[in-house]
Amino acid sequence: MGAHHGPAKGLGRWLFTTNHKDIGTMYLWFSFAMFILGGAFAMIIRAELFQPGMQLVEPGFFNQMTTMHGLVMVFGAIMPAFVGLANWMIPMMIGAPDMALPRMNNWSFWILPPAFLILASTLLMEGGAPGFGWTFYAPLSTTYAPPSVTVFIFSIHVLGLSSIMGSINIIATVMNMRAPGMTYMKMPLFVWTWLITAFLLVAVMPVLAGCVTMMLMDIHFGTSFFSAAGGGDPVLFQHVFWFFGHPEVYIIILPAFGVVSQIIPAFSRKPLFGYDSMVYATASIAFLSFIVWAHHMYTVGMPVAGELYFMYATMLIAVPTGVKVFNWVSTMWRGAMSFETPMLFSLGFLVLFTIGGFTGLMLSIAPSDFQYHDSYFVVAHFHYVMVAGAVFSMTAAVYYWLPKWCGKMYNETMGKTHFWISFIGFNLTFFPQHFVGLAGMPRRIPDYALQFADFNMMSSVGAFIYGSSQILFLYNVIATIVSGKPTSEEKTWDGAEGLEWTVPTPAPYHTFETPPAVR
Repeated sequence: MGAHHGPAKGLGRWLFTTNHKDIGTMYLWFSFAMFILGGAFAMIIRAELFQPGMQLVEPGFFNQMTTMHGLVMVFGAIMPAFVGLANWMIPMMIGAPDMALPRMNNWSFWILPPAFLILASTLLMEGGAPGFGWTFYAPLSTTYAPPSVTVFIFSIHVLGLSSIMGSINIIATVMNMRAPGMTYMKMPLFVWTWLITAFLLVAVMPVLAGCVTMMLMDIHFGTSFFSAAGGGDPVLFQHVFWFFGHPEVYIIILPAFGVVSQIIPAFSRKPLFGYDSMVYATASIAFLSFIVWAHHMYTVGMPVAGELYFMYATMLIAVPTGVKVFNWVSTMWRGAMSFETPMLFSLGFLVLFTIGGFTGLMLSIAPSDFQYHDSYFVVAHFHYVMVAGAVFSMTAAVYYWLPKWCGKMYNETMGKTHFWISFIGFNLTFFPQHFVGLAGMPRRIPDYALQFADFNMMSSVGAFIYGSSQILFLYNVIATIVSGKPTSEEKTWDGAEGLEWTVPTPAPYHTFETPPAVR
């Protein structure tokens, strides 16, 4: 396909495309579909918990819902959404004509839909879907697992393959295809956070693959990695899983940091405060994420020395994270701020993610964690980080870049309405969970004691409010693409800086024929 030709027509365009914009678009639509699916699972959970007693579903099915909700949201909604943003924006931000490995880019997307079809199909199998939680601890996921666990393991392998290929592509692109003059310390923060995230992914996805392979061996080939009866150790599973799982939660949040580091300066009409320290802070967080995994395991009976080490190492992560929050606030300080939808979501991110950070700091304290562990306090904590953190920032990113992508402006009033309904619904859902958690309500249980009834009712109402607000978002995006007001000027936003704003609006199918000059 020559430099001047547009996209091919019909289904073939999407099936065989090697264009980073098409692939980015497919990732984003796929992740939204998974967001709706994962949300539907969550609605079943919250409907059951609306009042005490057993209402709608069997306990076994409730456990299947908690498992599927977590896996679909993490691997299907959040991660592919950030990969979609990376595909769309990184080449434009660094002045590259496309991704470094366009054919692999196509494949890393197209193996995702079958992988999730395989995962979702476990719901229809004998014994049902896995009911062992998104962390699939052995021996629940090996010795006592339903037959569908083998299919589950295969889907995890395929998801990991997609992640690794996407990451290699991002690393190769950023390291080899920057425009002349774009040194590392001139790269936009979104590119930096994704480069570091990609290295994290390449490092930890093979660990997850090893973990599920050991499960497979235990189930079918007579090994005893995780079985005490054969000389293995169930706690080994937790070590292997969390050595993947803790860096994974930073994989989910680092691109979010990148997004808000683009948006806050634009709507403050000031350059980002402390660029260098932002880069170093991101790298520090990434490094520290590898040496704190057992803070998920304080209650397994590790030596006090181990608890102390993991406690202090985990508390240390608050330092670079605090540097980031300080820099975002300093960027806004005395700026000419305006509060369009992307900025509202970024500020929502800032406030709520900070709350999530504080509850994370509480959970890092080993003796306190004995009280918090496996309670709804933990659920509240990680939803403040993953929903108010990752999902709010992704939403901000779509509102921010959509006009550049399609050349049309979304409905601002509807965008702000979406923000406020989301914000209220989210807090109504998850803030009360801190209280019931501290009062002793355990997570992943379909029934609860009477004293938790009021807060659970609030939580369920909030969840349905938050869920329904996403329909407004979907409507706004589709209405924009189909019949939005065209934006004529190249820079959609008054304060936005960077190479991606120098390309015409809407962004052409092939962006840079010759590399742009970076001053």
